[in-house]
Amino acid sequence: MSDDKEFMNRKEDEAFSKRVHQYKILFEKIKKEVKKLVVGQEEVVHNLIEALIANGHVLIEGVPGTAKTTLIRTLSVVTGCQFSRIQFTPDLLPTDIVGITTYEEGRGFYTIKGPVFSNFVLADEINRAPPKVQSALLESMAEKQATIGKQTFPLPKPFFVMATQNPVENLGTYQLPEAQVDRFLYKLFMDYPTMKDEMAIIHKNLNLHSFDSFNLKPILNPDMILKLQKDVQNIYLDKKIEKYVVSLTDCTRHPEKYGVELGKYISYGGSPRSTIGLFIASKAHACVNGRTFVTPNDVKQIAHKILRHRIILNYEGQADEISSDEIIDEILQKVPIIINDKTLD
Repeated sequence: MSDDKEFMNRKEDEAFSKRVHQYKILFEKIKKEVKKLVVGQEEVVHNLIEALIANGHVLIEGVPGTAKTTLIRTLSVVTGCQFSRIQFTPDLLPTDIVGITTYEEGRGFYTIKGPVFSNFVLADEINRAPPKVQSALLESMAEKQATIGKQTFPLPKPFFVMATQNPVENLGTYQLPEAQVDRFLYKLFMDYPTMKDEMAIIHKNLNLHSFDSFNLKPILNPDMILKLQKDVQNIYLDKKIEKYVVSLTDCTRHPEKYGVELGKYISYGGSPRSTIGLFIASKAHACVNGRTFVTPNDVKQIAHKILRHRIILNYEGQADEISSDEIIDEILQKVPIIINDKTLD
């Protein structure tokens, strides 16, 4: 009986390994399809795929004109999902995001659902709306549901929010509430394209061509994405790597324990969502790379994207213009990885 069970487990492992390998091929097809319209930004595309299959959300910071809006719209088509865009402005209301309950004679009270009821939601220039409006997304991002009046409605699955903010302008912008920033799995930066990429952008852009003219083809569909998200949870992560993940978050709270000199600039360390994010995102990173198990390098590769918006600097750190990425660099150097009772660099 035990031999039969061992045989079945081995067959399941082989089937799972085969699926993960096929997923890697699918991801390459997605990237290739996105390239039809979005030139460059390969790393950002890679990171968005990771966040999507990890069932997380992404905050992207970048100067205007770097194709942030075009990228999420393109990705929604390539993944076969419904897309909606919310342009955040100072006069935006929470009901403009989630929807309203209204009354019509002869029909009575009924609900009009807002743009948040979509698979892919672009919260464009999210820091241009006051915190009250920004917080309207909190319930949706955390619990995949939205409350309109006295009714709570489930959101479509998968549900993926990509918010953008412009780092250049401060006039007419609001600081994102820490509670909301914490709900983004990743914070990414979109920089200027290279000269080579910009040469291609001259001839391939939405000022010269319509969106439909690029003939983007869906590689995935919502059901496939949900299957992917479930399989990502089954990627193997060793208990010793789990301890490393927890240690990284602990180091942001107690840097003196690990000898992190830049820790003096930390006002508040990462929340438990940091640990959860490192845990699931490292699995997604392994899956995108075609592996059924997580390595310490997977954790290191996603650490900056998980922690950079969760480490809050004190006034001294802001005055000395210390970035959270510099602190994370030192944390990754100082926190040991212990595998088989050996410390790895």
